Amino acid sequence: MDVRLAGERDEPGFVALAAQVEDWFGPMVEDPGFHAAVAKHVRRGTALVATEGADVLGGLFMGGEHPTYHVHWLVVSERVRGRGAGRALMADAMGRFVRVPATVEVVTFGADHPGASASGARVFYERLGFAPAETAEPGPEGGSRQVYRKTIS
Repeated sequence: MDVRLAGERDEPGFVALAAQVEDWFGPMVEDPGFHAAVAKHVRRGTALVATEGADVLGGLFMGGEHPTYHVHWLVVSERVRGRGAGRALMADAMGRFVRVPATVEVVTFGADHPGASASGARVFYERLGFAPAETAEPGPEGGSRQVYRKTIS
C-alpha cells in the first residue's frame, strides 16, 4: 500500500469511498458541494490517498494552519478497514502537514451514532492518541457528532 498526494485521476476514487459511507455521513455522491470539496483539496495539495495499484483504498482531506489543524474527511474502503490504511493516511498527514507544537482536531461520530461502533472511528482516533472533546453540530443525516483532539508537542 502506498500513501501519496491525490491527483485529479483519484477523484472518482473519493466518490467511490463516499458511496460506502453515505448512510453515516449523508449524501455525497450526487452532491456538487462534495465534488467541489474533493477538487479543492486536490488542487491545494491537501488530499491524500492510500492506494494499491490503481485502487484507491482510502482518502483524507486536511486543513487548518499552525498551530491548529483539522482532519476534514477520512474514509477507508470497507474491504480494507482494520488493515492499516487509515493509520497510514494519518501518519502521512501528520508528517506532511502538521508543524509542532500543534493541535489536531477531527469531528467524528457521537457515542450514540450507529456509525460510531460500525465504523470503529472513535476507537481508531483514541488509539492514535486523540481524546473526546466537546460535541459538534449534528451531521447532515441528523446524527450526533463529537470533536476529537490531539495535542502534539
